[in-house]
Amino acid sequence: MIFSLFRSHLRFIRRGVFAAGFAATTAFAADPTPVPIEKLAPLIVNEAPSAADKYLLPQVTESITAARAVEVVNVVDTEDVLKYMPSIFLRKRNYGDTQAVMASRVWGVSSSARTLVYGDGVILTALIANNNNIGAPRWGLIAPVEIERMDMMYGPFAAQYPGNSMGAVLEITTRMPERLEGSVTQTTAWQDFSLYSTHQHYLMSQTAATIGDRAGKFSYWVNVNYQDSHSQPLTYVTNATFPTGTTGGYAANNKLGAAADVVGASGLLHTQMTNSKVKLAYDFTPTLRASYTFGAWRNEAHSDVQSYLTNAAGAPTFAGLAGFASGYYNLIQDHSAHSATLRSDTRGAFDFEASASLYRFDRDEQRSPNTASTTAAASTSFGAAGKAAVLGGTGWSTLDLKGTWRPDGTKNSPHLLTFGAHDDRYKLYNPTFNTAEWTGGDYTSIASEGDGKTLTQALWVQDAWTLMPDVKLTLGARYEDWRAYDGLNINGATTVRQPTLSRTNTSPKTTLAWTITPQWSATLSVGKAYRYATAAELYQLVTTGATFTSPNPDLKPDNVTSTELKIERKLDAGRIRLSLFQDDIHDAIISQFNPLVPGSATLFSFLSNVDHVRARGAELVFEANNVFIRDLSLTSTLTWLDAKTLALSGRASATAAPGAAVGKKLPNIPDWRASLIATYRIGNRWTFTAAGRYSDKLWTTLDNTDVNPNIYQGFAAWFVADVRAHFRATNHWTASLGVDNILDRKYFLFHPFLQRTLVVDVKFNF
Repeated sequence: MIFSLFRSHLRFIRRGVFAAGFAATTAFAADPTPVPIEKLAPLIVNEAPSAADKYLLPQVTESITAARAVEVVNVVDTEDVLKYMPSIFLRKRNYGDTQAVMASRVWGVSSSARTLVYGDGVILTALIANNNNIGAPRWGLIAPVEIERMDMMYGPFAAQYPGNSMGAVLEITTRMPERLEGSVTQTTAWQDFSLYSTHQHYLMSQTAATIGDRAGKFSYWVNVNYQDSHSQPLTYVTNATFPTGTTGGYAANNKLGAAADVVGASGLLHTQMTNSKVKLAYDFTPTLRASYTFGAWRNEAHSDVQSYLTNAAGAPTFAGLAGFASGYYNLIQDHSAHSATLRSDTRGAFDFEASASLYRFDRDEQRSPNTASTTAAASTSFGAAGKAAVLGGTGWSTLDLKGTWRPDGTKNSPHLLTFGAHDDRYKLYNPTFNTAEWTGGDYTSIASEGDGKTLTQALWVQDAWTLMPDVKLTLGARYEDWRAYDGLNINGATTVRQPTLSRTNTSPKTTLAWTITPQWSATLSVGKAYRYATAAELYQLVTTGATFTSPNPDLKPDNVTSTELKIERKLDAGRIRLSLFQDDIHDAIISQFNPLVPGSATLFSFLSNVDHVRARGAELVFEANNVFIRDLSLTSTLTWLDAKTLALSGRASATAAPGAAVGKKLPNIPDWRASLIATYRIGNRWTFTAAGRYSDKLWTTLDNTDVNPNIYQGFAAWFVADVRAHFRATNHWTASLGVDNILDRKYFLFHPFLQRTLVVDVKFNF
């Protein structure tokens, strides 16, 4: 009901917001009400307790507060705040993308389970998979308006986190209202896209509303967000040759150099998403709070296709190619989430926290036809029979118990002992059914199925020991007991029940922090971690267009030893930080793509353990306020990485020579990354931001045989610049105008990414 009620009022809300926003802007000259001056805060500030203070973590490398987040370029969704974090790549292909994965400085795309995202201590990362699909964090459970701060930690140096922290951990801290407040925001994005024979404008419209209040000990937030978006082509239909009797299309090779002529576009997604969230909190005492959050997410999507081919009569045709059929589908998703937390904050001798979460794919079904017409190209030109890929029944639950003991009863105790217990349970249920009528017919039989479960239980302890006033040593360890079971794979008439796997490991951690002078500090961290395979890596069978993915039910965990030396210098109006880091990994789980048949454009993806890989590099961050002129702030980052395969007992691909991968670059990680963001304020009303991001090209094969990076399924070097102007018309009205990819760079990161896009938003606060 909440979905239908909200949608029924969208037209009224949008018209009201735009009309009132225009009136407020034009009336600005007559409105003498002063707007409070909000000065820029550096990226690390103390407006709210950081994750390091709250959880007594050994280090927080980068942070961004709510005051700073509003100045980040073109923030539409919560994850957009991260776009310019050092060494972080946010894989967001388009507005309306449900698969926005965060990549870290050491682990790139297709590594969603090697980074962790938490909201108020509750996990948002979907550790059901380690991919760019269902493994993406559930960003919609955090509304941008409720963010208080974000804290980023690189590396597995905190005992309270599992081995999935080997890349990075993001802790999002939200706030509860102290009085009645709310907002309505209308955002519109307009993309001008042109590539091959697709020349089109794509629109995104988003309406977000929130309201919250406090009544004595009780407080609440209610957030509702509706987004209607149209994407550029996310995939293309390719073929080794042009079909007989057709013209059109574009001669091309794939990333490996094999013929892969581009004959059409697919993945033209129209998505209608609704996020709804209710967060309740009750303060039993000033230091004891209970909270409960319920989230509901609905996504209704349709993927269209466009053929570039014409037949002898000059009419468009699908030429019977299966890629057009698999790229044309309907998707319906209903997910729900619950979390509950009881937390004390006495800052005395003892504090505790208990949290539990439950996430369920209540309904998740994608339907597509099996065949496309050999003569025509229209929505009616598909066969009746099809398949339905189902994820309904997939989900997970977590339970965390944490304690903090301060022996002398104060937060400045020379020993700060934290400890805890953890339990998580993940279930993958993913059958693909045959159906006689693909748009809504009953299931007739199972085409394939990949099911399985994982269970992890852990105990951890950490002692932050102040050796001297300027020297702190943090020692920790995490014990984990992991099991994978109930694995089932079905492919046609073949059924395989996979064996149960189990592992136990202990991961020691240590961090030494030294405040050398008030301006200089240094931190040395060493941590061991084991990253266990997800249920999808072990059991899921996937077909994405013409790319097939095979799981591996015998995977050993990533075994990593991480080291980082961080040196930081405070400036009069800023700071500079240099981090030197190395990850040494045995049994790294890496996915590879190779031709299913030599010379074929069809690729086969498989997972395996690589014996020994190493990634080492350096990260430099500089930020300063009042640079050259007053109120101009700059933040720049530069990351260099040398990641290589050191030993591989198998082969990089079916056709690679033995040892071909040794000494080659690791897949999915660029050598160089850089960013620059400049913010200039005029008084207390106008803020202008210009920013740019660069990434070197990257390999996707162990033996680095990607000879064609800037092509569909390749990963090219790219530079993208964004700009934004933000205007505070009154205390209640703000508006922004920005452009993403203002230089209109055309590049591929497997998918074609956003081209030049205009973003406009109007917000009313009360």
